[in-house]
Amino acid sequence: MTGEREKLKRAKRIVVKVGTSTLTYENGKVNFSRIDKLAMVLSDLLNQDKEIVLVSSGAIGVGVGKLKLREKPHTVRGKQAVAAVGQCELMHIYSKFFSEYGHVVGQILLTRDVVDEEHTRQNVINTFETLLEYGIVPIVNENDSVSIDEIEYGEKRVFGDNDTLSAIVAVLVKADLLIILSDIDGFCDDDPHKNSQAHKLPIIRDITPEIERCAGGAGTRRGTGGMITKITAARLATENGIDMVLANGADPGNVISIIEGNDTGTLFVGKS
Repeated sequence: MTGEREKLKRAKRIVVKVGTSTLTYENGKVNFSRIDKLAMVLSDLLNQDKEIVLVSSGAIGVGVGKLKLREKPHTVRGKQAVAAVGQCELMHIYSKFFSEYGHVVGQILLTRDVVDEEHTRQNVINTFETLLEYGIVPIVNENDSVSIDEIEYGEKRVFGDNDTLSAIVAVLVKADLLIILSDIDGFCDDDPHKNSQAHKLPIIRDITPEIERCAGGAGTRRGTGGMITKITAARLATENGIDMVLANGADPGNVISIIEGNDTGTLFVGKS
C-alpha cells in the first residue's frame, strides 16, 4: 500500500460516478441487484460519517427499458422524452434501495449554463452543502430532457458526459476523492476489451501525452463515455487537488476496497 493509497482512508467527502453499463445489463434492462449493492455500500460509508455524492448516468438507458423499446431513439427529442421517463424511474429505484438502508436521496439535475454562471453555480453549491449537512445523498445527472450536449455532440462536448460532470461536481463540493465506476478494472495501456494482454496501471501521477494516447476512443453502446472522457475528468479533478480512482463497477464493493487503501483500480493522484 502506497502513501497515496493510504491517504484515501481519510477521505471525508466522496463523489461516486456510475455509468449506464454499471446500472443495466447488456440487454438494457435494469440490474437491480447491482444497484441494491451500490446503495448498501454507500449507505455503509454514510454510517461511517462519510459524505457521499452520487453522479449517475442511466436516464436514457433505464427509459428505454421502462418503455420496452428495442433500441435508443435516434432523434434528439426522442432521446429527451425517453430520458424524462428514465430519470423518474431511476430516482424511484435509488430512493427505494437507499431507504431500505435508512438513508434519503435528493435529485440534482444540472445543465452546463447553470454551472458556468456564477450566481446559479453558487446556488447549486449551497444546495449540495445543505443536502450533505442533513445527511442526504445528492444524486446528480445532466438534465437530458433539456440539454442536448451529451445526446448530440459526442466527443466534441465540453460538459455533456457524466465523467466530466462528476469531476465538475467534485470541484464544486470540494471533494476529497472522486471514484468513477466503469466496465473495466482501471486505466490500461491498451483497450482491455480488444487486447487481453493490456495491463492495468495502478497509479498515475501525471497525465502525459502517452497516457492520452492510451485513452483511445469511445465507450460502450449503452453509455456515452470512453477513456478520453475519463482522462478529461482525471485532469480536472487532479488539477484541483482531488484524487480520482477509476475502477470496475461490476462489484460496487470496490468502493469500500478503495476507501480501505487497497490497490483497486487506477489512482490518479491529485496535485498538492
